[in-house]
Amino acid sequence: MRLSVGEAARLFGISVRTLRYYDEIGLLKPSEVSPSGYRYYDNAAVETLWQIMFYRELQMPLDEIAAVLNAPDNNRRQALKRHKELLLLRRNRLDRLVTLIDKTLNGDDTEMDIKNVSNAKKELERTREKYAAEVRERWGNTEAYKQSEKKYAGYTPEEKLEIFAEAGEIFKAFAASRGTAPESAPVQELVKRWQDHITKSHYDCSREILSCLGEMYVGDSRFTESIDRYGEGTARLMSEAIKIYCGA
Repeated sequence: MRLSVGEAARLFGISVRTLRYYDEIGLLKPSEVSPSGYRYYDNAAVETLWQIMFYRELQMPLDEIAAVLNAPDNNRRQALKRHKELLLLRRNRLDRLVTLIDKTLNGDDTEMDIKNVSNAKKELERTREKYAAEVRERWGNTEAYKQSEKKYAGYTPEEKLEIFAEAGEIFKAFAASRGTAPESAPVQELVKRWQDHITKSHYDCSREILSCLGEMYVGDSRFTESIDRYGEGTARLMSEAIKIYCGA
């Protein structure tokens, strides 16, 4: 997939200016910028934009969304599934509204349809609030989240772009090291670089925290799939190298 900024804006029902603003603050940078300045978005960027739209649906401020997206254990796949559920609930409400309008135009009894529309709206709001509460519970009360949020709020747009770029470069370096022994010096240096990146950009990443992250990279298929977008086997290499690095 390769969408222009205009195509991406139309797909998600937002303005081109919004996408440019996301780029400026480092929330979502295009995967490619042509020599003439045109922005393009690949599959990974579109997936990130879906997540942003989901969290915006939960009425989260942009700085909190950025903190969640940048967390090493961000669950991308779960966010997409939940966004899909909210969209289906919204479609259900719109379908009921259409039925109500048709019956009103035909002069039919609409009492039950009015209740159906009301119930559909309540279901959508309940589901949205449930997911918002889960996000707050998971991220809002953790020391790591608070540190990440505080740090991220103080970054300039340029610094945010650098954080995104640095994380991507580390993942790419791990992917390029597939086939290399996880205990080798170059791979162990990458683990240290990843730990330092998390500590510098998000929160204090102790060896204990890093060890837990390494286990999740292979213990949860959703995280594995996300990391392996850089190359199949990248998550496994990271997990094994982290285990050795942490002396587990």
